[in-house]
Amino acid sequence: MFRSALALAVTFAALSRAAPTPQPAAPVDDIHIMNFALTLEYVENTFYKQGLAQFDAQAFEDAGFEPWVRGRFEEISSHEATHIAFLRAALGEDAVEPCNYTYPYTDPLSFATLSRTFEGVGAAAYMGATQFISDKDTLLASVSIAETEARQNSWVAAAVQQQQPWDGPFATPLSFSGAYSLAAGFISDCPASNMPLPVIEYPALNVSNATPAYGEIIDIGRGTQNYTAEMSFAWHSGLNTTYTPIVNSTTTVPDALHGTVYGGVVANVSEAAGNATMVTGLTIFQFPFDSYARAGA
Repeated sequence: MFRSALALAVTFAALSRAAPTPQPAAPVDDIHIMNFALTLEYVENTFYKQGLAQFDAQAFEDAGFEPWVRGRFEEISSHEATHIAFLRAALGEDAVEPCNYTYPYTDPLSFATLSRTFEGVGAAAYMGATQFISDKDTLLASVSIAETEARQNSWVAAAVQQQQPWDGPFATPLSFSGAYSLAAGFISDCPASNMPLPVIEYPALNVSNATPAYGEIIDIGRGTQNYTAEMSFAWHSGLNTTYTPIVNSTTTVPDALHGTVYGGVVANVSEAAGNATMVTGLTIFQFPFDSYARAGA
């Protein structure tokens, strides 16, 4: 059930591209970074409000969850609302306003999977942004929120889905555009008055299998891009990036990937974590492992 729900979430995020095109020239300063964070928080906050309004306690129990599971999701929802209030207070009149949002969950099981996805991407986005934050108080708040999002992600993974609560000794930071590419498919119709974000929108990446085996050849699709011989597929895991060649719009899954891994096509093997070399947006792969760190759990 977990893998089918994950495939639903990843496929929707990759294919639904109703989001507005961000302005690539937006500066990377504290105001724009906080608005980037606020944009992601809106996605999460609306997700929890709508999902919890749709699925009551009985719906969660009918899906096989213990009664306390929905209560924890209510706590997470409260956290996201608090993050929004904090960011809006810090930004004042510079704060961007919410957009419209669409989510593909159909039951509490797929709701939980999307929750795990949002919390993981949120933590990775805050982590990746820290290196660009100038103000120490803003930096401290960013790290604090990232820690909360990471714990929430771990709770969903371990307590709700009975998967691994971490991916390894290091978490994976994401660039502004990398994180945004994973959220953009849920966003539409933003207010014209919103300031541009420090992101570039890249073509969506559609893969044939988001839970592949080591050594498996997967189709990564062409989309609107023609892949060239110089391009590679980048697998972002922890603080490391592994590159595999692209042959006829396919690539081979490397060994030693664990947990949540973010992948995308890059123009070359330098600066792979940033905007400069991205060719496509990112997609999410899962390589579950058991308590003995054996892959395929």
